[in-house]
Amino acid sequence: MTTTADRPRAFILTGAFWVICRSPRYLTELARRDLSILVVTPEGFRDRAEAVRAQEDGPASLIHDVAYVSGSLDMEASFNSGVVAAVAAWRERYRIEGAYAVGETLVEPTGIIADALGLPFPGLRATRVCRSKYLQRWYLHRHSPASLIVPPSERDGLDPGALDYPAVLKPATRHSSSGVVSADEPADIARELAAYPDHETLLIEQKVTGPEYSVETLSQGGRRVFASVTAKTTNDTRSRAFVELSHTVGGADPANGALLDANADVLDRLGFEDGITHSEWRLDPTGTPRLMEIAARTPGDGLLPLYELATGRPLEDQIIRIALGEPAEYPRPRRVARQVYLEHPHGVLEDVRLDWPGVTASWIGETDLWPRTAPGAADDPPTLRAVFVHREKGATLGPLHSSDDRAVAFLIDAPDTDGLDEIEARVRSAIDIVVS
Repeated sequence: MTTTADRPRAFILTGAFWVICRSPRYLTELARRDLSILVVTPEGFRDRAEAVRAQEDGPASLIHDVAYVSGSLDMEASFNSGVVAAVAAWRERYRIEGAYAVGETLVEPTGIIADALGLPFPGLRATRVCRSKYLQRWYLHRHSPASLIVPPSERDGLDPGALDYPAVLKPATRHSSSGVVSADEPADIARELAAYPDHETLLIEQKVTGPEYSVETLSQGGRRVFASVTAKTTNDTRSRAFVELSHTVGGADPANGALLDANADVLDRLGFEDGITHSEWRLDPTGTPRLMEIAARTPGDGLLPLYELATGRPLEDQIIRIALGEPAEYPRPRRVARQVYLEHPHGVLEDVRLDWPGVTASWIGETDLWPRTAPGAADDPPTLRAVFVHREKGATLGPLHSSDDRAVAFLIDAPDTDGLDEIEARVRSAIDIVVS
């Protein structure tokens, strides 16, 4: 009879399959430890995942098994049963030593399985609250903008004329800015309500129009190992959407101290134990940080490569160490790094032309497997590190309503912000997005 000690050692990664493979360092770091890599991902990624796994020399070849689970982003806890069922089967075959939610979708069920297996994880309160925007307003009221929770049963009785404007309307459980729109008058709310499924809980809250930031934090045993502020820009100044257009890691900003203090208070309120958080903030007219939302998983977009460019070291290694209960540490940024998403013309994508010596655009739309962007030396001049095309040739490019609508991005770094701004302007003028 096979005992637990005789079973292969394993680690579970959960989330959208393309998010897991976007950062292959997770896979290589786990494989280096001779851990069997088990992946739980939504059913909708099955065809794409199996095609990537079929590539013998790709990072996905390191994955031992994949469980596909069903659920819906606009329905709370809908993935929980599928994840628990999949891991229950694995528990009979493997000795599971760690679990980590790489993407937003499966944060809550990953917390449930980690709690039952006695693994390092953020905590049940943290994983539940971080997946629900209305619970964030309830638990984290002190740092939140004024808001109104609208359960499905109360939507028909809502009086848009009784609300304060400008306001923001957002669904409670989605991510990537999906369904988030601004409203300047009651007619905007009345019109947008019809676009949400009848079962979806909504939030209507005060629109905070100040500059936007995020704070990335590594925590271990309830102690903050590392925390850093990322400055952001979005398209909401000229659109009703809230799509992120740039991220800057390592820059000095007068608001950094207040943001780090507010973020620490939020983590204490959540009882956050082990893992990484990505909290998003805006400054209100008084300069006070107001929490937009907080996630108990890896930051999205290009923030992981940005942190490696800024510090010279990857974040993924330390995330895995925390999930396995190994001591973690991470250095302060030594450079300033930025990712820029370009606003594109509308039409059918024909080509992306780059006039830059030594750099070519990487078309990653079909697999979303990002080539590694190796960091340079601390005293390197301002440098263009990569240009990524996130859509396939022939794709239709339209307005930016959510993160999935973006098409072209580039990564740059420099010793200081002035040098970063200068090279950003030059790179923008060197890229031509051709549509028909």
